[in-house]
Amino acid sequence: MLQRFALLLLILVLVCSVGVQTGSSQNKPIQVALFNPIQIFPEGSSIGGLRLDIIYGKNASVTGLDIGLVNMLSADMKGLQWGLVSVTDGSTTGLQWNFVSNTKGKMEGLQLGFYNSGGHVSGVQLGFINHAGTMYGLQIGLVNIIDQGGMFPFFPIVNWSF
Repeated sequence: MLQRFALLLLILVLVCSVGVQTGSSQNKPIQVALFNPIQIFPEGSSIGGLRLDIIYGKNASVTGLDIGLVNMLSADMKGLQWGLVSVTDGSTTGLQWNFVSNTKGKMEGLQLGFYNSGGHVSGVQLGFINHAGTMYGLQIGLVNIIDQGGMFPFFPIVNWSF
């Protein structure tokens, strides 16, 4: 089982790395961080492939897989972000699957977790508490808040804006 998981992870990293290498020569293919600043590349680097944050990692952006306990980005995320807490100062395109997911800019895709938050969400938020500044999509959870333009500013179970 562990061997299959390792093989699958390796294949995903290779696929993400190949796709990203053609797009930008600035991206680093892999990042491993114990905690910032103890990480392979400095926090200003962009990662295209796999970023593994054992405790806490911070980088400019990630395209690919972002896995760790606490994941911090000062710019954008494209792909899958998974962990305990993930905060993206820019935009996110893809899936944020964390206990706490926070995208300060535009979130396009799916947020799964206990607490989900996005500046402008275009997609689905599925969690206990969901918050969006503005939204084009659906919120499913106990507490659903859309600051501007939602069907309801606050509504339990389901809220939406289309």
